[in-house]
Amino acid sequence: MGGTIVVVLKGYPRLSETFIAQEILELQRAGFSLHLFSLRHPTDKQRHPIHSEITAPVTYLPEYLHEEPMRVLRGWLASRKLPGYGAALRQFLKDLVRDRTRNRIRRFGQALVMANELPADTAWLYVHFIHTPGSVTRYTHLITGKGWSCSAHAKDIWTSPDWELSEKLDDATWTVTCTKGGHEHLQALCHDPRSVHLVHHGIDLKRFPPAKHAPSERDGGNADKPVRIVTVGRAVKKKGLDTLISALAMLPANLHWQWTHIGGGVLSDELKRQVADLGLSDQVHMLGSRSQEFILNTYRESDLFVLPSRIAPDGDRDGLPNVLVEAQSQALACISSPISGIVELIEDGENGLLVGPDDDKALAAAIEKLAKDPTERRRMGKNGAERVVSLFDHRTEIQQLIKLFGDLGLQPTLEDAAQ
Repeated sequence: MGGTIVVVLKGYPRLSETFIAQEILELQRAGFSLHLFSLRHPTDKQRHPIHSEITAPVTYLPEYLHEEPMRVLRGWLASRKLPGYGAALRQFLKDLVRDRTRNRIRRFGQALVMANELPADTAWLYVHFIHTPGSVTRYTHLITGKGWSCSAHAKDIWTSPDWELSEKLDDATWTVTCTKGGHEHLQALCHDPRSVHLVHHGIDLKRFPPAKHAPSERDGGNADKPVRIVTVGRAVKKKGLDTLISALAMLPANLHWQWTHIGGGVLSDELKRQVADLGLSDQVHMLGSRSQEFILNTYRESDLFVLPSRIAPDGDRDGLPNVLVEAQSQALACISSPISGIVELIEDGENGLLVGPDDDKALAAAIEKLAKDPTERRRMGKNGAERVVSLFDHRTEIQQLIKLFGDLGLQPTLEDAAQ
């Protein structure tokens, strides 16, 4: 069966979701015809090189229904003529009783627009994130009768109520997720656990080839050659950056270090104030978002990658941050937390160190230990790079997704494959 796979996204393009862009690119390379529907317009100033390689057309749904009322009206007039409109409306009203929010209304309005604007040859709906985008896609599925499947990640799993997850899992033909913890949680919530599949994202090792330079011998004893610590990730609660800054302030005065943070985020100003209040401004560089090339060079110039992830108060948490996989691909020793899928990548003491979340004293001790020991960093970095090559090559993982589409009867076309 030919036809177009409609890929539904919360926002496109987004720097923090390059793993999704990589997947889209690989589906394109495999020869599938794709059309992207995004619930939001882009907000990042930087673009990932992958986005320039993706040729699939993009349709942006109205972010706020009142901004495009005629488009929403056209969607409603067209959708109400379809046999599935009544079932979609009943499902929406049932959901609205349990979730009385404007966001719920917006989801249904976006679904009306998407149902009306799907490509004529749409064969399947495939959505990233099971929460808001999953609702829009499910309503569209009910209106149009098009089959759908889902890729669930981290925040969308752990901040969604079980009733909503369970109903969507049972309604979708299949769901994939990227960590063992998420996989087990979703399997427990659906009637057929076999419909939930574990598919790691992995990284494109061609974009992250092994570093050719020898690891540094910096041990923090020379003020002119400080140990270089790096973190890549958004300044949001679940990343634990406030704990990291607190830990850096606890390092001994005779240990010379510099910390570079790459990534924007709502907590950036707050974290900069914390840095200033602790007297660390001369040793800390908070750079905001940067290009992939800049990030790769920073990995290679650094000695230690630190990401002290935590479970946020609302339940949000990381799955398996791709930045950890990227850093390990460059033989960079890592320190992180034993939550979610991080334990699937880092084995404590072998290819990095794992420290309990929110424990600034233990984190400071771990940083000090590896900062002073370049030999141990080299050993852990080597082990990490080997683990990435063997278990987190995206070319292996993408084949599982291609097979799932193939099992639906969806086949690439020669024309698409040639592109």
